[in-house]
Amino acid sequence: MNRFRSRLLFALIPLVLIVLVAVALLLGQIFNSYYTSSFIENMEKEAKLTESIIAEEGLSHTESFRIITELGNTFKSQIIVMDEKDHVVYDEGKVEYNHLQLIENALPTMKSKKAGYYYTVQKEKLAYYGLPIMKGEAYKGLILISSSVEPLDKVNYQMWLILVVSLILAFIIILIIGVKITEQYTRPIESAIIVAMELAKGNYKARTYEDHLDETGMLSQSINILARNLQDMTRAQEMQQDRLQTLIENMGSGLILIDGRGYINLVNRAYKELFEVDSANFLYKLYHDAFTHKEIIEVVEEIFMTEVKVRKQLHLPLKIERRHFEVYGAPIIGTNDEWKGIVLVFHDITELKRLEQMRKDFVANVSHELKTPITSIKGFSETLLDGALKDQQTAEYFLSIILKESDRLQTLIQDLLDLSKIEQQGYQLSIQTCDVKEILEDIKIILQNKSKEKEVEVSVSLPEGLLLIEGDLYRLKQIFINLISNALTYTPKGGSVNVKVKKHDQFVQVIVSDTGIGMKKEEIPRIFERFYRVDRARSRNSGGTGLGLAIVKHLVEAHKGQISVSSKIGEGTTFTVKLYKKYQGSQKEE
Repeated sequence: MNRFRSRLLFALIPLVLIVLVAVALLLGQIFNSYYTSSFIENMEKEAKLTESIIAEEGLSHTESFRIITELGNTFKSQIIVMDEKDHVVYDEGKVEYNHLQLIENALPTMKSKKAGYYYTVQKEKLAYYGLPIMKGEAYKGLILISSSVEPLDKVNYQMWLILVVSLILAFIIILIIGVKITEQYTRPIESAIIVAMELAKGNYKARTYEDHLDETGMLSQSINILARNLQDMTRAQEMQQDRLQTLIENMGSGLILIDGRGYINLVNRAYKELFEVDSANFLYKLYHDAFTHKEIIEVVEEIFMTEVKVRKQLHLPLKIERRHFEVYGAPIIGTNDEWKGIVLVFHDITELKRLEQMRKDFVANVSHELKTPITSIKGFSETLLDGALKDQQTAEYFLSIILKESDRLQTLIQDLLDLSKIEQQGYQLSIQTCDVKEILEDIKIILQNKSKEKEVEVSVSLPEGLLLIEGDLYRLKQIFINLISNALTYTPKGGSVNVKVKKHDQFVQVIVSDTGIGMKKEEIPRIFERFYRVDRARSRNSGGTGLGLAIVKHLVEAHKGQISVSSKIGEGTTFTVKLYKKYQGSQKEE
């Protein structure tokens, strides 16, 4: 910033110097003319005075010469009086001059100048003033005044010395005042320039000082107002941008922004996580190079061609699975109908589709499960009404089947009601302190007849000490009855079902394992679905409803516990239930 001040000073200094030198030259010329005019005027007065004396007394009068001598001494000049024949009549004074040179160079001119003639010889530093003595029109002689010009040169030297000293002093004073004034007026400008540069760099917190009330102060005030406005605008823009960025990055749907030339400019986190793409290999690429799915490319091309909104459901393969997406695309049109690009939003509706399919399957399975016992009951009832009641043995057989199917229908309805009740929001358990040992022993007695019929051994392994947990006693019994009964159902004759309890500080693990038919690995995630059966024929013949494991899963989760499954084909299945001793959701496993 000092360069600006220096350039301003360097621009003013030559101007000041030119003005001062011009003034000095003008004054010097005026003073020189004045002193020269005064010098000539004095010589002219002396010549005229001498002329008047001679005119009164005559050229040869002794008294005239005495007066002229005193006059020469007074004026410190050489007075020469010549007659009409150019003979020197009187020559008195202390000024030495070259008489011959004077007669040759100046005397003819002086004779012709009746008003007087001034002549200088710079080499000899002498000045001459000649005045002819006229009587009428007749030339009677010449009065010649000679004087040294050294006093005049001395005066001129002193005058120029004073002017030069005054010039230097004036220049120094003007320079000092100019520096002060320049500094006073350039400092706010320099400060404003610094703040303007900071504003250009994006530092909107920069401010300048407002010291003056003049134009520079108004400039500083305007710069500060501009900085404050820019800071407020930037803060509001950053806040708005942060909100928009947060919204885009945290929205549950994938979002892509494509510019008017077809290049991808924005990809949010949801899309990158859904499609597992890398921003570095995706952004700023043409859409047909970036997208690997032909269906998405067709949607983009349709929007480019029609310039209307598009909404489609796409079933896209993603690695080992296929997912359902509802794609919403819209063109971005500017205020002047300028084409800006396209925005694509991907809603993952895979879970909705799955739930919809589960609902359809559930309705179909319920209808099928209800249809079988109802058909049996109706068929045997019609047979009995048609005359089978007369045959007592046949009637009893048919009635036993009707009773069995009625029990199965009742069990199915009860399981559906239980499952519906458990799945309701706000379902409450009747929490109390329960003894796991007592629960498992009671269940072993309840299922004793079934195990004997299946010829499957049921063993319970319990650790020493109390096994108390907080839970709903009835629902805990329901959990383990379903698990153990399910193990008996899928375990062939001669197999075994083992129940083992592991005790920990904060939780209890109940492990139910069997030596049954087992299941495939891909079937394990589906066994907790309603009406899903690994072996449909066996489970249906055993009176199973297909809802037991779904009920178990919901009840375990209601107790804030976890359930896991491991199985191998032909070797058996193991269910592990972990229940916390305190009914709270914050306990942690050791």
